[in-house]
Amino acid sequence: MESLVVGNSVVRLTRGDITCVEADAIVNAANPSLLGGGGVDGAIHRAAGPALRQECARVGGCPPGEARITGAGRLPVRYVIHAVGPIWRGGHAGEAEVLANAYRSALALADAHEVRRLAFPSLSTGAYGYPEGEAARVALRTVRDYLRDTPTGLREVTFVLFSPGTLANYAAALAELASRP
Repeated sequence: MESLVVGNSVVRLTRGDITCVEADAIVNAANPSLLGGGGVDGAIHRAAGPALRQECARVGGCPPGEARITGAGRLPVRYVIHAVGPIWRGGHAGEAEVLANAYRSALALADAHEVRRLAFPSLSTGAYGYPEGEAARVALRTVRDYLRDTPTGLREVTFVLFSPGTLANYAAALAELASRP
């Protein structure tokens, strides 16, 4: 597992299933309806059970670049933070800023709910088609900057990545980030 210390916090990378991690909250790679879908979103909804879908229906959706928080149903965490990233349109439609905003919004919600340990998947890289290497650089830089520049209670932010290839892309981006102040 790779890691980077930022102030009083640590950013970690690990391969695994986000529905099984030990954390206070997990982030869902959600779609704007928040009502479930494929990939990480579907796995989280299946593991959480019907209570999560019911709570998400009451929330009423979420636009790209923002996040919403709900309970976690049957998951072993207190909260699910549903972050909606952008659909990749070639990189010239503001995708990087929308993706960074989704991460910042999730981090701010975690802080507002006194989360100490937060787990992220790779947002927007599945069905939304964002290239993993570029998404990893945006994600890790945004999290590092938030932890460095914002008074935060977060102590551990873990990226839980499902495939070896995704983990390798994030490890490369983390090494690149660590080599630059």
